[in-house]
Amino acid sequence: MATTKSVYPDTAQIVSNAKAGTFIPEIWSDEVIAAYKSNLVLANQVKKLGMTGKKGDVVHIPKPERGTATAKTSGNAVSMQAATESEVQVTIDKHFEYSRMIEDITETQALASLRQFYTGDAGYALAKQVDSDLFELGKSLGANGAGTNWTTAGNNVFFNDSVNGLTQYADDTIQAADVFDDQAFRDMVQNLDDADVPMDGRCWVIPPVLRNTILGIEEFTSVDYVDNKGKVNGKIGNLYGVDILVSTNCPILEEANTANSNKSVRGSMLFHKDSLVLAEQQGIRSQTQYKQEFLGTLYTADTLYGTQVLRPESALVLAVSS
Repeated sequence: MATTKSVYPDTAQIVSNAKAGTFIPEIWSDEVIAAYKSNLVLANQVKKLGMTGKKGDVVHIPKPERGTATAKTSGNAVSMQAATESEVQVTIDKHFEYSRMIEDITETQALASLRQFYTGDAGYALAKQVDSDLFELGKSLGANGAGTNWTTAGNNVFFNDSVNGLTQYADDTIQAADVFDDQAFRDMVQNLDDADVPMDGRCWVIPPVLRNTILGIEEFTSVDYVDNKGKVNGKIGNLYGVDILVSTNCPILEEANTANSNKSVRGSMLFHKDSLVLAEQQGIRSQTQYKQEFLGTLYTADTLYGTQVLRPESALVLAVSS
């Protein structure tokens, strides 16, 4: 764009932030927050509680019991019903940080892209930690999920047995023939249906290995079956009313499965948005401080939050070989 001029005292051509914006560097905080948000997968799909500025370390969420309809008979009073309502407590006890000390000589000689890498890396690292903590809640799903391991009898962790279909997961049980298929997905959806989980707000976060399998299932990708033309564009999108997202951060349930050539086992999570809760008491915060004794600048990004299962019947984990 050509340079324009004006005669003093006309202020139209003062060099302002709008005109010199390309010379103004991005703020560390803005960069790390952007990177953090772009790398969140699971956390963007669950129930969030904004606790910024509020005191305390435990959030109490009322969890009322559902009532039932009663037939009204002529001449008789209505039927009264009451329940001792329960609650879910979310302990805010997870405080994670990412820090770098940048010496003056490095700050002077390095390209600006160095700082951009650090802020992007900070956002990725903290986002990955939040998602990991939410994935760990998979151990607490179902009526018997104790939160200690993936193999508690009666919890909502399954695999697709080639003979019996959706089956309780245990170590060293998934064989080469136990691959995911359309029937397994329909059984997973029915599992939520039977638990009276709302149809809308469902999401399935899967590892790349499961995406690879899904792209090979004609019912999910062929233009003859789906409107989004997955066979053409390679996208999965929405299947049977469930949004499908891919995450490389899906947990490893088993490092070496002896039933299938010591391959690892990954977990995917099918859930309703109200099944898990993320309470953020302090969102992503960035701070810098000059340290004269080191002749350098200390940069730190941190966040404070808590995670908890809100409705354990509204989610399940599917284990697959990877």
